[in-house]
Amino acid sequence: METQLWTAGLVSFAGGIGLFLLGMRLMTDGLKVAAGPALRSLLTAATGSPLRGLGSGVLITTLVQSSSAVIFATIGFVNAGLLTLSQSIGVIFGSNLGTTLTSWIVALIGFNVNLQALGLPAIAIGMGLWVFGGGSRRGALGQALAGFGLFFLGIDFLKDSFEGIGDSLDLAAMADWGLLGVVAFMLTGIVLTVLMQSSSAALAVTLTAAAGGLIPLSGAAAMVIGANVGTTSTAAFAVFGATPAAKRAAAAHVVFNLITAIIAFATLPLLLWAVVWLAGEFGAADKPATVLALFHTSTKLLGLIVIWPFAGRLVTALKKRFRAAEEDEALPRHLDRNILATPTLAMDAVRLELMRMGEIAHRMAGSAISSETLSDAALTGELRALGELGDAIVEFAGQIRATDHDPEIDERLPDALRVCQYYRDLGERAIELVRNRPVASDVTAVAEPIASLRGAASQALDSVRPDGEPMGEDVHRGFENTYQSIKSQLLRAGTTGTLSARRMVQVLDYASTLRRMVDQATKASRYLPKVPGAEQGSAPEED
Repeated sequence: METQLWTAGLVSFAGGIGLFLLGMRLMTDGLKVAAGPALRSLLTAATGSPLRGLGSGVLITTLVQSSSAVIFATIGFVNAGLLTLSQSIGVIFGSNLGTTLTSWIVALIGFNVNLQALGLPAIAIGMGLWVFGGGSRRGALGQALAGFGLFFLGIDFLKDSFEGIGDSLDLAAMADWGLLGVVAFMLTGIVLTVLMQSSSAALAVTLTAAAGGLIPLSGAAAMVIGANVGTTSTAAFAVFGATPAAKRAAAAHVVFNLITAIIAFATLPLLLWAVVWLAGEFGAADKPATVLALFHTSTKLLGLIVIWPFAGRLVTALKKRFRAAEEDEALPRHLDRNILATPTLAMDAVRLELMRMGEIAHRMAGSAISSETLSDAALTGELRALGELGDAIVEFAGQIRATDHDPEIDERLPDALRVCQYYRDLGERAIELVRNRPVASDVTAVAEPIASLRGAASQALDSVRPDGEPMGEDVHRGFENTYQSIKSQLLRAGTTGTLSARRMVQVLDYASTLRRMVDQATKASRYLPKVPGAEQGSAPEED
């Protein structure tokens, strides 16, 4: 008889978990679709201020009922460069606070309402809207409503399972182990959350188990702390192959939850006493689920209060971690504010950074020309580094002008800024070249001329590298002659039908981009000697 009771309880437990997770998934997916534009607007609004980000995180998580979904979305925005780390911090912290609403739903509705009477009509109405609403917003709301009903049925099954096995499984004895017992309960919360990949599901299990008398209140509170730690695994999975910025956003989520867990664990007896007292003031001290929901919210608020004043320092610290090669390359190495008092040294530093920009731009150009399989995404990191380094040079140049009004320096600064812009353009044209690269099988008839033009462009670029001498007129004239000759061949191929009109235009654009790359590199090589620190040459004609 006892074996049958155990079997029935375990089956009910497994089914309850399955229904709960399915309900959460349907509810989250439906709400995300139904409120998609609004959620995107809210997340974009987080760029305004840290407090606005905090509020957006709380509100969005409350709407979609999944902190994991919000954390994933935020990391994705950071990964795409739509949010900075500073902007994402508030959203992440707010999401962690907003997720406590699930505990309150379980506590206030799950133990005070006939869940089948609530869940079954919700499933019926939701499925009707979902089936007949198709892919519309009404269908998405129906999906969410059906998920809401399954969510409550899952809680009902969990309650029944714990009532069935609570008398024969004495987990309360673990509380007698002292500190070791508290650690054991916390580890249980971590394991449950990692296995189910849902802190909400782990918290539902914890609240229903405590309400069923299976575990003591102190053990359940420790499991709540463990669930908060276990949910960081979601962020860890989200950053595989992501950018360094996304990894830092995920790390901020991990840091918040770890600090919150440490504080809650260290103050567990005092915090639990305070929560029980506060619940007693509202007549809920004898309701474990409500006490635990209040405990969950209190731990998140306490963690937020402690870490919020240090959010800026956290951002600074995280920016030093997970650095990519292009990020290190984007950091100026020679622009020291201390040398601004000596403008000639400051200009020499500018020249050295311009040469670094030239190395990056030429490397991008060489990769774009030589590779047949390179994607534009592979060059975006280097382009970002090129832009950031260029911004630093422009800012430093402005400080030089503000510090000193030497006529010679004033005359040379525009030359430095021209070089900076030319190298930026060279990097942008390199990405454009990759995007417009013609498919070899479509342009077989003109493969040889294209290869010849690539070779001529590579040779021309090599002759104007920032660490070399400016291009001689014969080299420049040689490339221009090659370009015009090949352009004529391409036009002839289009007029004779050897190449379709669309393919001809595509190949001509590709050739034109190669030419612009050589032009930008050539202009940079002519102006770079005008920046102090290099040998002075004759002034180039204005473009």
